[in-house]
Amino acid sequence: MAGRIPQTFINDLLDRVDIVDVVDARMKLRKTGKNYSGLCPFHDEKTPSFTVSPDKQFFHCFGCQENGTALTFIMKFDRLEFVEAVEVLARQVGVEVPREKGARPKPQTDPGLYDVLSQAERYYRQNLRQFSSAVEYLKGRGVSGEVARDFGIGYAPEGWQNLEENIPGLSTKLLLDAGLSIKNDKGRVYDRFRDRIMFPIRDTRGRVIGFGGRTLGGGEGQGPKYLNSPETEVFHKGTELYGLYEARRALRKIDKLIVVEGYMDVVALAQHGFANAVATLGTATGEAHFHKLYRVADEVVCCFDGDQAGRQAAWRALESALGVLNEHRQLKFVFLPEGEDPDTLVRQSGKGALQKHLDHATPGLEFLFARLSDGLDLNTLDGQAKLAGLVNPYIDKVQEGLLKDLLRQKVADLTGAGALTGRGRGNPGSSRPRQQSGAGRGHMDKLRQRLMTLLVKAPMWWHEVPQGTQSALLEHCEELGLLGDLVKYVDQNEAVDTEELLVRWSDHPAYEDLLTRAQGVSVIDETAQRADFIEGMGRLEELVLTAHRRKALSALKESPNLEELRKYWQLRGS
Repeated sequence: MAGRIPQTFINDLLDRVDIVDVVDARMKLRKTGKNYSGLCPFHDEKTPSFTVSPDKQFFHCFGCQENGTALTFIMKFDRLEFVEAVEVLARQVGVEVPREKGARPKPQTDPGLYDVLSQAERYYRQNLRQFSSAVEYLKGRGVSGEVARDFGIGYAPEGWQNLEENIPGLSTKLLLDAGLSIKNDKGRVYDRFRDRIMFPIRDTRGRVIGFGGRTLGGGEGQGPKYLNSPETEVFHKGTELYGLYEARRALRKIDKLIVVEGYMDVVALAQHGFANAVATLGTATGEAHFHKLYRVADEVVCCFDGDQAGRQAAWRALESALGVLNEHRQLKFVFLPEGEDPDTLVRQSGKGALQKHLDHATPGLEFLFARLSDGLDLNTLDGQAKLAGLVNPYIDKVQEGLLKDLLRQKVADLTGAGALTGRGRGNPGSSRPRQQSGAGRGHMDKLRQRLMTLLVKAPMWWHEVPQGTQSALLEHCEELGLLGDLVKYVDQNEAVDTEELLVRWSDHPAYEDLLTRAQGVSVIDETAQRADFIEGMGRLEELVLTAHRRKALSALKESPNLEELRKYWQLRGS
């Protein structure tokens, strides 16, 4: 785990960059008086409502209400995490990002790994022009020169020592560490990729971290059709996505990402106008993949075969995605006809054939209910009880919020078990005994979630909450989970803003959730939301104190004594 970035460094970094330069490098701005304006990159518009103030070093859109500093803009426009955005700005001004002392240092990656992978990519690309068999193969698959260039596609020729013989200065150790070479039992080192079309795999910064190689044919002795780089210090198959960097480079705004299974599927879809396709690297689509996908787009469509194996793969993907989904994020599935894949479908039937499937994609949560209710008679109590028992463990995986409430309501509508489905669903990770009814606790959970979203977006509102309410909540902040931690920090740091909160929690398990809250809420009516926050904190105080009154009364009934009686009457008077 890397140490936190000092807030003083972030403040200094923002002082050293000019937001006009940062924004103008990514979109077209024109001078309008003291400020600059342009078409907002965060929503569709024909009349410019996006302004950048060089005096305030701040951007604001009067249309969608997005606003912030140069750092916020990079996070939103480049779809980067907070720490990644800090690193981008730091590179722009030529400084290193420091880390606070006391945390374990982040292991340093040998920069030579990226260099050797980059050199190998150049070598493979140069070879593609020289070997007609490779060019003819790609032409036969309908891949144009432009698309091959955009994806950096190359060719690894036959031979055992091509990389060492053709790229001066490469050490055997680096080739092995980068996964480009293999050492056999006899100690002989030779090229991993031979006589294969080469697909470079890039990270979110565009650096080559590995390769996928495909045979030109299916003859015996050529090994597996697809061969990936092994796990290395810079390449982890379970978290990377082929084509994600290329999609972000090709499209200014990505509303939807299409997840397919192979490199050629991604390339073929790009060839036919679908620049938003990505692929997992020979692994199932896991939770880490979904975290990365939803940083870029709010809708993800996974394409699978329509056979039993494809539906089973879709089910595993759904299980992985449940903990990442919320009311802002959609997951859908396309089940292609047996024997079809996206590559063959678009090449043989055209773009419209795939678009039709995408337009009629199955929502993931409908797939969940359809699969679990298959074979059940929901007109009977037995069938309804069975469905509730099957579906509730999956709903438990979903984050607290509107989506989870809607799923519980759907169970209630299907089974008539509304009073049961909402019971016992408190703060996940909390091991404290429950002192409230399911309904009361559920109300507090919803209130806490809403208040946490507003607090992340506008920390300064905490200081407008009445002093008595502040004192009561700070006294019981440990019982409020993450909201309590945030409140305590904001109370101790009066000038804290959203960005400082994000960096302070950058290595916390809840960081992704906080980032989503910070990016997903637009303060359209600031006065109303401010009033809602202050009133909500008052209601939260009442709920917390009510819970303590009940706890004190319960303790008094079990073992009456003067101290417990005094505590109960103190609580009643508060």
